[in-house]
Amino acid sequence: MAKNINFLSDLTGSFSSPCSENPTVRMIEAGYQKEGMNARFITCEVGPEKLEQSIKGAIAMGWKGFSCSLPNKQEVIQYLDELDTSAKVIGAVNCVVIKEGKLTGYNTDGQGFIEALSEITSVKGKHITLLGAGGAARAIAVEAALAGAKHITLINRNEERGQDLVKLIEENTEAKASFTKWTTQVAIDSQTEILVNATSIGLNDADAIPDIDLASIEKEMIVADVIPNPPETKLLREAAKKGCTTLNGLNMLVNQGAQNVYNWFGKKVDRAPMKASLEEIFNEK
Repeated sequence: MAKNINFLSDLTGSFSSPCSENPTVRMIEAGYQKEGMNARFITCEVGPEKLEQSIKGAIAMGWKGFSCSLPNKQEVIQYLDELDTSAKVIGAVNCVVIKEGKLTGYNTDGQGFIEALSEITSVKGKHITLLGAGGAARAIAVEAALAGAKHITLINRNEERGQDLVKLIEENTEAKASFTKWTTQVAIDSQTEILVNATSIGLNDADAIPDIDLASIEKEMIVADVIPNPPETKLLREAAKKGCTTLNGLNMLVNQGAQNVYNWFGKKVDRAPMKASLEEIFNEK
């Protein structure tokens, strides 16, 4: 038997429900493998009713940490000892670090998006329009505001949720924010420099598109979609026809995954194999 082989892997994973179609495990383990890390990522079917037990189990088994997806991003906060600044403002957590029995919550969703966008442009001083006011929109809006965005327009069907996010931005950042009620074929403000679809419209559906007035999209705008699959949504295809620069959700997903690994291990991983693993999965479908 070979000596100096450690058969006890560092454990990480995700708590979400439903989770069977979440490809994060393939992406994260591709990063672990490339770096030669003795670590595993375990996808766990966990809803709010089993979340506390699952966290206690992770601590007992010596996990380095875990990621949280729906419906646990807000529910998990009550079990944590500390929150990172952006997670505290956003009010949601997608990454938890376990260190010496202490649990610290982070939100890397918005960070992943801002980092992906930075390859095209900086958000500093920009007017951003967000479609939606849910978890992804909250994370992106807060991170964009903290990074220096000038104005954020929120378009949402639920006015109360939209106005709550406007208040959150203006009370916690230096950015200005405004709300627009999402009506049929809603027009995009001509001052918009970056338009972001932060809804689930288009997920796993190449023909679905947010109900907006496409004629109001101008070629000078950058149009982004948080959806990773399909990589090129109908919104992005229509925007590209107008000459817009577009950004899909793949890099956002990869970036937040890599940031989670950094939070758990303090190690930067090569993102190329992580992205390649997702592209392979999405091309299979």
